[in-house]
Amino acid sequence: GPAGPRVAWFLTLPALALLLFPPPALGSYSAERDADRRAARGVGTFPALPAGNPLDITLGDFGSRAVYDSGRSLRGRTVRLTGFVTRDDDGTWYVTRLLVSCCAADATTAKAEVRGAGAPPVDTWVTVTGTWHPEGELGSAAAWPPVLDAGSVRRVRQPDNPYEKR
Repeated sequence: GPAGPRVAWFLTLPALALLLFPPPALGSYSAERDADRRAARGVGTFPALPAGNPLDITLGDFGSRAVYDSGRSLRGRTVRLTGFVTRDDDGTWYVTRLLVSCCAADATTAKAEVRGAGAPPVDTWVTVTGTWHPEGELGSAAAWPPVLDAGSVRRVRQPDNPYEKR
């Protein structure tokens, strides 16, 4: 009957709303709910890092090298990590990034605990420059999350693509 086309138009409204008003990027709320599961990976040697300090490195690469690199390629290096601020209930804060393979639905968390600097507000985007502080046995749960001794923390704009590729 005549009501059929009208009902069809109502069904298109949710899709139209998503096109006109896309949801915001995932942030600290999503990152805090990511289980602290790390894929079972073997400890091994990673490729050499480029020369020069500070070294711009992704949080994913920083975390992998800090936890699994038997060559300890981060030792003595000054690194620069960019992400948003998350915080534990005890006040410990992290520079955090969400890693995706294809879409937000498969996002996992990469983060580094920041020591030696006051915590900016949660969800603030920052670039932290500092040095890796080894903790725990290589390849163990005690090595996660990696720790960064901050030399500086600078607020920055959220990148156009807030996710890191996994």
